Amino acid sequence: MKLTFFGGVRSVTGSKFLIEANGKKVLLECGLFQGKREATYDKNKAFPFDPSSIDVVVLSHAHIDHCGNIPGLCKQGFNGMVFSTYATRDLAGILLQDSAHLQENDIKYVNRKRGAKGERPFKALYTFEDAEKAMHRFVSINYHREFLIETGIKLKFHDAGHILGSAIVELTIKENGNNRKILFTGDLGRTHMPILRDREVVPGADYIMMETTYGDREHHSIDNIEPRLAEVINNTCDRGGKVIIPSFSVGRTQQVVYFLHELTAKKKIPEIPVFVDSPLSVNATEIFRIHPECYNKDVYNYILSNENPFGFANCEYIRETEKSKQLNTYGKPCVIISSSGMCEGGRILHHLKNNVGDPKNTIMMVGFCAPETLGRKIVEKSPKIKIFGEEYELKAEVVVENGFSAHADKNELLSYAKAVNSNAKSFFLVHGDEDQSLAFAKHMAAEGMNNSIVPHEGESYELN
Repeated sequence: MKLTFFGGVRSVTGSKFLIEANGKKVLLECGLFQGKREATYDKNKAFPFDPSSIDVVVLSHAHIDHCGNIPGLCKQGFNGMVFSTYATRDLAGILLQDSAHLQENDIKYVNRKRGAKGERPFKALYTFEDAEKAMHRFVSINYHREFLIETGIKLKFHDAGHILGSAIVELTIKENGNNRKILFTGDLGRTHMPILRDREVVPGADYIMMETTYGDREHHSIDNIEPRLAEVINNTCDRGGKVIIPSFSVGRTQQVVYFLHELTAKKKIPEIPVFVDSPLSVNATEIFRIHPECYNKDVYNYILSNENPFGFANCEYIRETEKSKQLNTYGKPCVIISSSGMCEGGRILHHLKNNVGDPKNTIMMVGFCAPETLGRKIVEKSPKIKIFGEEYELKAEVVVENGFSAHADKNELLSYAKAVNSNAKSFFLVHGDEDQSLAFAKHMAAEGMNNSIVPHEGESYELN
């Protein structure tokens, strides 16, 4: 039995982990690499293995860094099944189509510039049609249902509490008369967050692959989110301004709307209009509504009492471009939630362009922003920022709230590692930038867990 790491190690992009057993190849995740355009384009285009040799794909959740290259895999010869939870399948459907749409538009723009320089044109990694075809490969399984996916290889999903449908992957593999259990955490959620259930502890694994996105960082307390959000909205309303919230379409937007619903119901904020201005967010929220099996008890009880946790009287979801444009001249206090969370594209750019120069307004950042992104420049409160190539003064108040993070932090990861460590021969620390993974290995060692490994891309390990 062999485990090879083809991505998502010493970085947080391009997750691909290959398990070979019983003459079969099981690929855990098939994410897109993200980074500098040309380097990542070539890396995403050329798989480090023959896609047609893969027998089955197992997907932990629907984020693009985990599922984003499944259409490319299918396009280049993969003809097996992709196993996921039901909610992951539904979210992946809209996210992969959106990814294809963005790629096709982006490639046209890039190739105009490359053509002017005499450089080779790029082709989209896959098209909208390729993304649609890939969805026919998906097979959905409920949590806690054991399923034989290949000879001697059984799969079971457990709740990871990260985003809707996210799963901890448990593989039980029988080879040469020996049984081995492999646990892959996917991305682990925080505990006691709104909407979703807490991640589940799955003991007894021989080998554990564990994410380390925040292996050396601590988040703000969850208890501070509601009063912090209320303070921002009330202060901005007192100034007569708008609150602009760049937000990821899946998970983060629904969290923010949920808290705004609660604050409005408790009369802790005025009943100002809340606009969710992102077609992808609208589609994702519809999928949230049809998967109550993923909710925690509080939100499930909301549903039973016929309340909608993602909608209330003064909340409006916007699909149409014309309605989105009308917000540019909206002159009263309001909240505008729009994607993308890192401010690298989408309708949020128009809202920022029209609002960053007014000190009455507030830009509230509720998610991680990678270096060099517009979002990071706003987080760092750069005096001037560029939007659509034009320079704007950043005069609006900037508030950063990382308590919304859907990733477990250092302490929560350590707690989970202790809970599942009993039989583990090795902990493979994955899906974290190098400094985060290495630091978390030290934190584990300080707690008496000396069985961690931080693999390099392309490394293989025999699992005895």
